[in-house]
Amino acid sequence: MIGLVDEHERTLAYAEVALGQIRSLRQTAIPRNYEIWYVYATGHNPDLNKVINETLSRNGKLTESDLDQIYDTYLSQARMTDRIDKVGSRVINEIDDVMTLITDALGMTTSFGNDLDGANKKLAIAKDPFQVKQIVEALVRSTNEMHETNKALESRLHSSKQEIVNLQESLEAIRTESLTDPLTSLGNRKFFDRALEAAVEHAHSKMEPLSLLMIDIDHFKSFNDNYGHLTGDQVLRLVAMALKASIKGQDVTARYGGEEFAIILPNTALRQALAVADNIRRAVMSKQLKKKSTGEILGRVTISAGVSILQPSDDIHMLIDRADACLYAAKRNGRNRVICEADPEFVPNAQIQVA
Repeated sequence: MIGLVDEHERTLAYAEVALGQIRSLRQTAIPRNYEIWYVYATGHNPDLNKVINETLSRNGKLTESDLDQIYDTYLSQARMTDRIDKVGSRVINEIDDVMTLITDALGMTTSFGNDLDGANKKLAIAKDPFQVKQIVEALVRSTNEMHETNKALESRLHSSKQEIVNLQESLEAIRTESLTDPLTSLGNRKFFDRALEAAVEHAHSKMEPLSLLMIDIDHFKSFNDNYGHLTGDQVLRLVAMALKASIKGQDVTARYGGEEFAIILPNTALRQALAVADNIRRAVMSKQLKKKSTGEILGRVTISAGVSILQPSDDIHMLIDRADACLYAAKRNGRNRVICEADPEFVPNAQIQVA
């Protein structure tokens, strides 16, 4: 009983620390933030604590993008691993059950074989019809038992096959979820990294063009500060919908992090990529944002975009860096525009970020 009381007090203390951090940093008390700070308070995830401490030391605060990244990296993936482990355990249990059944069936087969050998020897020395009848009746019983065993095995194997198919579907769903951003339903950063690596390798091997768009929502912080995070989420979903509607075929779109998105355009030259980016910019700007809770018109959302094209000596980081530099140039030069590396405003290796 004392142990339960101690555990109760300990969890309340962790909760107090978590809520204290949320209050002191003026964050919203949503489940994600509470979970981050509760785990921080327990100290059970040293890597999470380290990145939080380093970010606070460097910036004095944690942005929504920081919190998204911390949660995705250190908490959501841990739960994903637990779910995969549970499915794996079910697969192992299913295989164990089937192997036990097969072992029993093999034992029954051996026994049936012995019965046949015995019957053969008895028939060789049988002297009257009554003895033959007894031997045949024993064989019929053994045959029926073997038949029932085979039927049970067949039925169990059929159900196991269906169960394993279901488990495969569960694993596929978990895999898809692990590569999907839950807010926008676009691919997440992990999905983007994998897709870009494959696209760059393919483009190099086939000597095809490959363009990359980096897109950022203009003045996104003001939407969160002025109207709250729910409205900020609405803005993110609005932009994501415009991206989905603007891509086709092998194009890949993803939420890169925070309010930044990325689009991979295989077999697409720079001029075509610029057209795609400007179509997206116009599509986003054409939408009027309305606050769901009150119906208040909040104005229009705009985006800035940077476009780079793969060079023969590029790796994925070089391609991203140039697209980012173009994006920063679009921000510096008034926002709500698209800039590519062929434009005079482009500054290679630019590090200036404009919110």
